[in-house]
Amino acid sequence: MLDFNTLSEFSRAHCIAICAFLVPANLGATISTMILTALCRPQVQVWRSAGVATVFAVVMVLHVFTWFQVGVVMPPTYILLCLGSTCLVTNIVAIAYNYNTVVLRKRYPNASSAINHP
Repeated sequence: MLDFNTLSEFSRAHCIAICAFLVPANLGATISTMILTALCRPQVQVWRSAGVATVFAVVMVLHVFTWFQVGVVMPPTYILLCLGSTCLVTNIVAIAYNYNTVVLRKRYPNASSAINHP
């Protein structure tokens, strides 16, 4: 069985290491998703990148919640919460945008757009 108390203690005990990994991983994966979306890559590639970035963002938000659990309210907790939330929203928007462009390209294959003709 999963013991959330032990998991929370581990998260707080190794905060520096967890944040040192999650912040660049979160930013890198989200930027990768944005680039793949801007280049109009296939849906599978965008979804995989967004899936990895979403996992990193959810882990960061849960890590911040462990600090809120014990009453630590400081600027770094809010900054990390904003970073994780922003990355989550960005990935969701990237998936929605990519899905809509794929559907529109299938529906109107010969229509000119800014993507095809800059």
